[in-house]
Amino acid sequence: MKKVTKAIFPVAGLGTRFLPATKANPKEMLPIVDKPLIQYAVEEAINAGITELIFVTGRTKRSITDHFDKAYELENELTKKNKNKELKLIRDIIPDDVTCIYIRQAEPLGLGHAVLCAKSIIDNQPFAVILPDDLIDDGNRGVTKQMVSLYESTQQSIIAIESIPKDDTKKYGIVEIDSDDKKPLLKLKSIIEKPEPAQAPSRLAVVGRYIFNPEIFSYLEQIKIGADSEIQLTDAISMLLKSESVYGYEFLGNRYDCGSKLGYIQASIKYALKDPDIRNSLSKYLNNIDK
Repeated sequence: MKKVTKAIFPVAGLGTRFLPATKANPKEMLPIVDKPLIQYAVEEAINAGITELIFVTGRTKRSITDHFDKAYELENELTKKNKNKELKLIRDIIPDDVTCIYIRQAEPLGLGHAVLCAKSIIDNQPFAVILPDDLIDDGNRGVTKQMVSLYESTQQSIIAIESIPKDDTKKYGIVEIDSDDKKPLLKLKSIIEKPEPAQAPSRLAVVGRYIFNPEIFSYLEQIKIGADSEIQLTDAISMLLKSESVYGYEFLGNRYDCGSKLGYIQASIKYALKDPDIRNSLSKYLNNIDK
């Protein structure tokens, strides 16, 4: 039985929806309370038993590398000042048994291309793909952990899905499922990238969590760059469906689209209200904000 021990984090995007904040600072490094978005994604992967973290980065993403590297000067300063709590926080970001690997995506050719960039590191093994923009609050169950467990029992590719309003189908990849299937895994019949509501086969949208067998790479290599100048991961999944089973998983948890300003603010408030140091004061502030 093959186990999932590698995860790809596509983090080369420019984050234009958050300009000017992302002009020099990657959107993945924007904080939710006191941790950057990318750290939540990494913690989710580690919780699922992932030991190789593969970051597909771009030219402006140096701070991501720095965040997961050792910070000797900072550690020495914290040690001198006996700030042991803060010292533990930064030392625990990456456990000793976890490896970080960085690959440069030289051109912005889309999500499918970003995944393909990591082919040589995956080395014919199953792997996860985690999009940090999708922050999922699931009570510490871990969506990737849920999916890894299901993969180990099926050995088939799995995609996280959730039900969305019909008018939003043009923002997502939308799946059609086998009507005879029962939860938690739903066998996919087809997948369409951002259909208009009238053409959407369902309201089940693809969310930024995937478990793939390495066969996905052969299909990514066949895709030609389209009119949008991107290699779409959705197209490769559609091709994969013709040769093997792919399942959708309606995960447990609440997703925040932190690639949008509204989703980012909603996530910040939700996570702040769970922080014991500030939740009471914040709750009082929110209750009185319109008064």
